[in-house]
Amino acid sequence: MNDPIIELDVHGMTLIQACVAIDAALRRSKGAYRIRVIHGYHGGTALRDAVRERYAANAKVRRIELGLNPGQTDLVLREF
Repeated sequence: MNDPIIELDVHGMTLIQACVAIDAALRRSKGAYRIRVIHGYHGGTALRDAVRERYAANAKVRRIELGLNPGQTDLVLREF
């Protein structure tokens, strides 16, 4: 993938399914600045919280960025 921002919608996935999808996106993220994980928030915050906690410690992720939309989390891979 050569897109600067990869959008990944994990609505309706279990935590394991979401992590598999995010891990795959991280492997394919060559050239990307960030991965925007769209997890939603109306169904609860368990998926959001788990994504933020797990990927904050990932070696490929420089930082976690919280947007104005509470249903998404940006995994910043490198600066623009």
